[in-house]
Amino acid sequence: MPDAVAHTPDPRDRERLLRALAAATFIIFFQAYMVAPIIPDLASTFASSVQRVGLIVPAYLIPYGIATLFYGMLADRLGVQRVMFVSLIAFVALTALTATAASIGQIALWRVLTGLGASGVVPLALVLVGRLFPYEERGRPLGWLFGAMAGGMAFGSPLGAMVVPFIGWRGLFLTAAAAGAAVLFLILPHRRRIAAAMRPVGGTLGDLLRGYANLLGTARGRRTYGYVFVNSMFHSGVFTWLGVYLERRYRLDSVGIGLALLGYGVPGLLFGPLIGRAADRLGRGRLLPVGLAVSTFAVAALLLPFPLFLAPAVALVLSLGYDMTQPLLAGIVTALGGQRPGQAMGLNVFTLFVGFGLGSLAFAALLRSGFGVALGTFAAVELIAMLYSVRAFRSEIPSGSRAVRTAQSGLK
Repeated sequence: MPDAVAHTPDPRDRERLLRALAAATFIIFFQAYMVAPIIPDLASTFASSVQRVGLIVPAYLIPYGIATLFYGMLADRLGVQRVMFVSLIAFVALTALTATAASIGQIALWRVLTGLGASGVVPLALVLVGRLFPYEERGRPLGWLFGAMAGGMAFGSPLGAMVVPFIGWRGLFLTAAAAGAAVLFLILPHRRRIAAAMRPVGGTLGDLLRGYANLLGTARGRRTYGYVFVNSMFHSGVFTWLGVYLERRYRLDSVGIGLALLGYGVPGLLFGPLIGRAADRLGRGRLLPVGLAVSTFAVAALLLPFPLFLAPAVALVLSLGYDMTQPLLAGIVTALGGQRPGQAMGLNVFTLFVGFGLGSLAFAALLRSGFGVALGTFAAVELIAMLYSVRAFRSEIPSGSRAVRTAQSGLK
């Protein structure tokens, strides 16, 4: 059964809403990724080890992922606009309160609470794209949202490290909170359009559990969510510890780490919509293996000696691999939800962020044996995923209108 698409009488209003959602996505990912590059600085400030300080990354990401399961369910039952606005308000308040922390333990606690509170915005923005745009046109708007994610990473990573010497880590969190409040006012004028795009759907707990069983009961669902998980572990594990890698290998300070990471997020920020259009035209099954191969190449490059001035290029290639995989997988997920799109996208973001959190933990565990072992293991897993993806996603290639209808129905 094709998924319903909300009819929008004014395409310009739809585009304005898309840009507002992209702005919200940008600041949430900015806040999430501004932390990893300042791990060495926080370790020095609080006289703690980088391994202990590094726990504040999964302290945010794992609760974020878990909470999306409940936000998707609440959005289906209560309405997407109510849940989205409450979650965005929680993001602003809890990000500001993080600046009051007096220890790494308190920072970790506020990060847990922020992850729980903020996780209703991005997944529901992705759901709205599924309601506002037909399947064969979703690549571009999904590209905007994932480009905003990449942009948040691109600016959050270097700026987080570069501005801390001037405004302090507390000022960094307060600035992120203020930006979130500004984004809230950008989205408020669209609340009626958001409410009209997706009506609440009733149901019992049994319906909820059957919905998850149905999502994972097809080969298409299992392979899509499986790749979301493995790929998110790969990218988060590498990126979380990339600042520490640069600090140890090149003896960089926080400003130097920020400059070295300038390339990360640039491809998604500049080319996210173009990558999405290419996925619509050529098929996600053709681009996914390429994206996985690019990711593998970037991490393999970290195993080799290269001059410092090439570090931004390596970060750029790693980011390009992310931009050519996760947005494409999200496009497939938008066709899996049927009448419960919030549940389908909630499961996607749950898988994504739990993968982010576990990836950083797994890399930290391997790091006890050195960066060579950790990077080599992650590169090998991504290479295996790339080789299998050629066969696993061969059905995600359009071949006329019948293929589009089949993809919409989620039968493959």
